[in-house]
Amino acid sequence: MTWAGLCVALAALTGCSGDGVGAIFGKGGPEDAIHVSPDDGRRSVSPDQQLEVEVGSGRLEEVRVVRIQDAQEYPVPGRITDDGLSWEPADPKLALAAKYTVDAVALDGHGRRHARHTTFTTYVPDERFVAYVTPENRSTVGTGMIVSLEFNREIEDRAAVERAIKVSAQPAVEVVGHWFDNTRIDFRPKDYWKPGTKVTVGLGLRDVQASPGVYGLQQKTFGFTVGRSQVSLVDARDHTMEVRKDGELISTVPITAGAPKTTTYNGKMVVTEMYDVTRMNGATVGFRKADGKGEYDIKDVPHAIRLTSSGTFLHGNYWAASSTFGSTNVSHGCVGLRDVKGGSDKTPAGWFFDRSLIGDVVEVRGSADKTVEADNGLGGWNLDWNKWRAGSALRR
Repeated sequence: MTWAGLCVALAALTGCSGDGVGAIFGKGGPEDAIHVSPDDGRRSVSPDQQLEVEVGSGRLEEVRVVRIQDAQEYPVPGRITDDGLSWEPADPKLALAAKYTVDAVALDGHGRRHARHTTFTTYVPDERFVAYVTPENRSTVGTGMIVSLEFNREIEDRAAVERAIKVSAQPAVEVVGHWFDNTRIDFRPKDYWKPGTKVTVGLGLRDVQASPGVYGLQQKTFGFTVGRSQVSLVDARDHTMEVRKDGELISTVPITAGAPKTTTYNGKMVVTEMYDVTRMNGATVGFRKADGKGEYDIKDVPHAIRLTSSGTFLHGNYWAASSTFGSTNVSHGCVGLRDVKGGSDKTPAGWFFDRSLIGDVVEVRGSADKTVEADNGLGGWNLDWNKWRAGSALRR
């Protein structure tokens, strides 16, 4: 008999309403025939408490459990055991901040039918954590994109949180997480993504306990597509940038890199932001004069492409002489391409900007500076695969 059929039968025999309120057949109350835990009407139930539906004798005929959360109803899957004495949920862990309804029908040893309806509510946490994710949903990115999650609270149980995040790809490739501190984890494969790869990110963070009393909120899935491959190699010593698309050299562009006292980082950097025009003030990245003002303050820098969170950009430069590009390093650590005031798509900077994507890789070599840190922007490609894997909480 289906659940709907049982409800109709019970209503006809007892005159009960269609809200699932229990009916009794034979001696005793529903508590004597069907045991449900947590108790009816209980509040603030711990998510670790077992949800149990049992009978001492006879057998369960039907059990229906519903979770009500965020004004929506979700059936809770489960099964009646082979002996008919109990019902087991598929997932033993209860959801937080939810109301549960349990409706059960059983036959006792004399063939009499009993029904029970109970409700309870689970604990509502005072503190929640969320993740801010890069890249954006449904975006098309370069082959160097790294999936980066930053949390609004510190994560103590890194393994539990990492286990709740699933990053998968089609075609399939191993993707591993790496923790930089208690508020950030990045995911990447061993090598750059193949063009055309579809990447799916699943956040199963709802009700995951990250720290004592702090639980996750998000339960969502999103994805992005990997576009063509573009990797650009900046040679700070030779003042050039070789641009390769799908492995083929398409242009060698003259550049200016960091001056001897303000050198450019070496290493692989990933494009994270792109601006047609932006303001650059040296005071915001530590370049200040004695009076506290920035060593530079350019309000209209064209074709600006961010490479690190600390302020390294590849951008158009209209204030340096044309002869600078390809011959001299004069910047405060950025990579400059020739441009005009207001920007133009006919200049080297405009040409490169129009052909770039978030997630493209720009690698710098030949500078007197150190290699960029792996957590400065999306610099994770500067760690070899063994070191990257060692940063996973699931592989220690």
